Amino acid sequence: MSWRHLLHVVGAVLGAIGLSMLAAPVVSAMYQEWSDIPGMVLAAVITVVVGFSLWRVFDRPGELSTREGFAAVGLAWIALSLFGALPYLLTGAIGNVTDAVFEASAGFTTTGASVIPDPGAMTHGILFWRSLTQWIGGMGIIVLSIAILPLLGMGAHQLARAESPGPMPDRLTPRFKETAKRLWLVYLALTFVEIALLWVGDMTFFEAVNHSLTTMSTGGFSTNVGSLGAFSVYSQWIVIVFMTLAGMSFALHYKVVRRDWKAYLRSVELRVYLSIVAGAAVLMAIATWGGSVTETVRNSVFTSLTIVTTTGFATVDFGAWVPALGIMIVGLMFVGGMAGSTAGAIKTDRLSILYEASRTDVRRLIHPRGVFVTRVGRTAVPDLVVETVQTFFLLYMFAFMTGTFVMAILVSLSGAGTDVVTIVSSVATSLGNVGPGLGEVGPTGNFLGIPWAAKWLLASLMIVGRLEILPILILFNREVWRR
Repeated sequence: MSWRHLLHVVGAVLGAIGLSMLAAPVVSAMYQEWSDIPGMVLAAVITVVVGFSLWRVFDRPGELSTREGFAAVGLAWIALSLFGALPYLLTGAIGNVTDAVFEASAGFTTTGASVIPDPGAMTHGILFWRSLTQWIGGMGIIVLSIAILPLLGMGAHQLARAESPGPMPDRLTPRFKETAKRLWLVYLALTFVEIALLWVGDMTFFEAVNHSLTTMSTGGFSTNVGSLGAFSVYSQWIVIVFMTLAGMSFALHYKVVRRDWKAYLRSVELRVYLSIVAGAAVLMAIATWGGSVTETVRNSVFTSLTIVTTTGFATVDFGAWVPALGIMIVGLMFVGGMAGSTAGAIKTDRLSILYEASRTDVRRLIHPRGVFVTRVGRTAVPDLVVETVQTFFLLYMFAFMTGTFVMAILVSLSGAGTDVVTIVSSVATSLGNVGPGLGEVGPTGNFLGIPWAAKWLLASLMIVGRLEILPILILFNREVWRR
């Protein structure tokens, strides 16, 4: 493992992020918010200087090993969260380091948890930077770098494998660099289409841009304290459509764009994903039935999608629903969208493999001499893949249980008096990159009142969940640093 190689990659990523920061002062200038511009420009300069200094000083890797790829991604995401906090701090939008890093972590990991009580009170430049962090983090800054920075081309496979949201990056072309470009083109095209459709409705152009950036990234940051509940029925249905698309595999979208019209129909995982969303929506509609039928259906579909896809928007305060629905909502935080989507959590393909593997194990118990193969649809799943998925699931649940235990201790030591529902849901929503939880951190609340030490824990869980555990484990594993 070479620190020089890792810092070279981190430097390139920071340089790209620093340049993207320059978009925020441009927005501030458009809205004549002159006081924010010096702080934003300074944040961009610091990030670019540090990034390109690391890039120039340290060696360019001839080719990254697998463990170097995972470690580079873990280190890069930590660096992004730290440097991404600079625009908040240097403009005074957020007054302390803990809250600024928390907000930046929630942005780049597309978690959507926020310490800002009223986004509408923030300046346009800060709101745009906040949304941009989620859009960049959605498909992954590492994959973006593979697509646009030739200097990372040699390690593309390892970086894509480490960062891609899902068990395996879907390889559309022989070269990962070309695959990344195609996925980003689909991502960009869908974002522009949503902007146009939302702008036609009751949103301003600025609101349409911000909500499109945070919908396609399944991030959930809004420009309004009421989230999507502050906008029209039309806007809510548009967001429902694009949340559905964002929770699907972008490789699948690309195949359809390439006129493989039956790609959606062939996908077993898509059927599982839509079935979970539909089933949860039906249960929510039945439990909240009353008043307007169309409103009940819309709120149920919206809430089911926003939790399963880990987007984190809200049209109603689902934290005020009956306790049974609250338990179901926490359970849905573990599901996630399809592999290759921008959603977080476990992902539906892993859940499908776990389910089919358990059925296979039961059949082996009943027929000890039989030979059984785990299949998802008609596709046989190798035993090694099954074992990998089972390991990931155990690690995920261990991270959740450990995080909940540590969170409870930190809250108790602070004397904050936070309730159990808030503690459990805040850990589940951070690890799953969802956004709002239940209790104090529900759709009508925020994470501002969480003790400072607990915020660092939750920010760490966001990164662990976004990178799907393994890169962080490798980064902090002593054995991988031994020669």
